Amino acid sequence: MPARRTVIDPHVLRQAAGQAVGALRVLANRERLLLLCQLSQGEMCVGDLEAALDIRQPTLSQQLGVLRSEGVVATTREGKRVYYSIADPKVMQILEVLYRVYCPKD
Repeated sequence: MPARRTVIDPHVLRQAAGQAVGALRVLANRERLLLLCQLSQGEMCVGDLEAALDIRQPTLSQQLGVLRSEGVVATTREGKRVYYSIADPKVMQILEVLYRVYCPKD
């Protein structure tokens, strides 16, 4: 007798698929992915991100704006500096999988 399959509620599946597509859409940009990979190591300010990634400030600000508006990153202000960190734990989990699959081992 074949194993019985679990039926997933299509409404729940559709909602989850929509969330996954939204996260993948945000990650489907080289600069944003680089920014998130760097931020996965900890909070950083724009100047530090610019130096670490060699991304020009206008592009950096534009992409950080997208990540902020999508709720992927959070900001903390310390004096004149604004620090960015990953706000969405699901995005952090996706980054961990991408790192394991695509990044070279030391």
